[in-house]
Amino acid sequence: MSKIKENPEISEIPESYQRYLDIIFSISKKKKGGWVTNKEIAENLQVEPASVSGMLEKLKKKKLIKWEPRKSIRLTDKGKKYAEQLEETHDLLRTFFQNILKIEDGEIVEKISCEIEHHITQEVKASLRDFILKYHN
Repeated sequence: MSKIKENPEISEIPESYQRYLDIIFSISKKKKGGWVTNKEIAENLQVEPASVSGMLEKLKKKKLIKWEPRKSIRLTDKGKKYAEQLEETHDLLRTFFQNILKIEDGEIVEKISCEIEHHITQEVKASLRDFILKYHN
């Protein structure tokens, strides 16, 4: 069994995959056992359940989720690593826009943080984290 890279580059997987991992991770944190349904994903992404099934096949093939048709979905360790990275990047971006750029509109902050998080490399994330820490000190 191959060891999962500590911090895989998010750019290694398409943005469409990332959005699903993000949603699955977000829903799973609120549920006992971390299992998510196709319907919950469809509702959160505002898409048809049939299109969710197509993406779930792709995520399963990449070993990012555990899933069988008509059953609940759960992230694999590899999928969870990507999702945690997205969440960390999103949090850094939110902090940057709110606390440093002083953007007060929470809706705008969430929207741009969500859009940008998919394009931030590990190197850029580390630089952003360092910048925020220096700025706050």
